[in-house]
Amino acid sequence: MKDNTPTPSGRLDPRLDPAANPAPAPAEDTDEPAFEWMKPAPAARAAEGEGATGPARSASGSADPAVGQPESRADRKAAEAAAAESAETDRSAAAGQPSRSDAPSSVRSSSSMGTHYSEPLPTSALQVRPPQEEVERRNAEREQAARAKPVLPRFLQVLLAIFYPVILLVLAVRAVTSPLFLWAEYHRPGFPGDGYGFNADDRMTYGSYAVDYLSNWSGPRYLGELVNRSGEKLFKDGEVSHMADVKLVFLSAFGAGALMILISIIAIIYLRRRTPGGVRRGLFAGSIVTLVLIIGLGTLAALGWQQFFTEFHRIFFAAGSWTFALEDTLIRLFPGQFWIDAGLVIAALVLITAVVTLILTWPTRRRRGLAPARKGRKGDGPDGNDVNDDAPEAGTVRPVNL
Repeated sequence: MKDNTPTPSGRLDPRLDPAANPAPAPAEDTDEPAFEWMKPAPAARAAEGEGATGPARSASGSADPAVGQPESRADRKAAEAAAAESAETDRSAAAGQPSRSDAPSSVRSSSSMGTHYSEPLPTSALQVRPPQEEVERRNAEREQAARAKPVLPRFLQVLLAIFYPVILLVLAVRAVTSPLFLWAEYHRPGFPGDGYGFNADDRMTYGSYAVDYLSNWSGPRYLGELVNRSGEKLFKDGEVSHMADVKLVFLSAFGAGALMILISIIAIIYLRRRTPGGVRRGLFAGSIVTLVLIIGLGTLAALGWQQFFTEFHRIFFAAGSWTFALEDTLIRLFPGQFWIDAGLVIAALVLITAVVTLILTWPTRRRRGLAPARKGRKGDGPDGNDVNDDAPEAGTVRPVNL
C-alpha cells in the first residue's frame, strides 16, 4: 500500500531533505590517476575560495594550510598545466593570436583533463619579408624569363636563311646539267657552230654522254671508251680525268644540297608547330641573302667574265687540269658561250625564285598578325575633327607574333 497523503506545506519532503539523505563523500584516493580529471586544480580551488569568502578556512574557522597546495604528484601536474595555460594565454594576447579560450571545446576539455596542449607558433620565415632589393631582383628575373625567347627556333630560322641560297643554287645547277638545256642551247639561234665537223646532232649525242656521266655512278670508262665515227677515242685521258673531278664536285654539291633540303624540311615542320611566323621570317631572310649573293656575283661576272671563270675553276680544280686545246672534244661540245649562257640561266632561276619568295614572305600587317590599317575619315569625330582609325580602340588587344 502506498502513502498518498500530501506533505504538509511547512515540512520538507524527506526525499528532498539533504539532512535526511546526506550525499556520500567521494573517495579521496590520491594514488589513483584515473580519477585525477574529476578533481579541480588547486589553483582554481584557491581562486574560488578567495573570490567567495576570502582565504579558505577549515571547519574550526582558521585558515587551512593544506588548501591551495598540491597534495600529490597529480595535483602538482595539474597546477603546472594551469600555469602553462595562463602563460600561453598571455603570450597569445600579446602576439595577437587567438587564446586557448577561443579554441574548440575538444581542445579545452583535453587541457582540463590535465593534458598539456600548445598551439604551434606561426613559421617565422613566412612572416619575414625579403629586402626590397631582393624583391626587385626576383621580379626582374621573372620578367626577363617571360620575355626570353627560345634558342632553338631562332637557330632554326638562321639555319633556314643560310641554307636557302645554297639550295637554290644547287637546284639551278641541276636544272642546267640536263639534256633539255643542252637541246635548247644547241638549237637556239646564234649559238656558235663547231669548226671541226660536229653538227647539232653530234653535239647532242656526245654532250648527253658527258652530262649523264656527271649524275650517274659509272666510272671513267663511261667516257673513256667512247669513239667517234672514225673509230678514234672521243675523249682524251686528260679530258676524262677532268670530267671525273667535275663529277666529284657535282655529286658532293648534290649530296650537300639534299642534306640541306632534309634539314630545312624538318626545321619548317618544327617552326610551323612551335613558332607562328618562324618559317616566313627564315625564308624572308634567306631570300634577302640570296639576292645579295646573286647581285654580288653577277656584278663580278659582268665586270670580267674570263677572270671570274678562271678563279672559279681554281677554287675546285688543280692548276693545269682544266685547260684544253680548241680541237679537244670538251671545248667543241661546251664552248665559252655555253658557260656564259649557263651562268645567266642559273642566275636568272635563282633571282626569280628569291624575288618570288621575298614577295610571298614580305612582313605585311596581316602576316604579322596585326589588324589592317584603315585610313582616317575626315569629319567623322564627335567634335567634327578627323578620326584616327590606326589607333587601337579601348579594350582591344592585337595579337603579335613573337
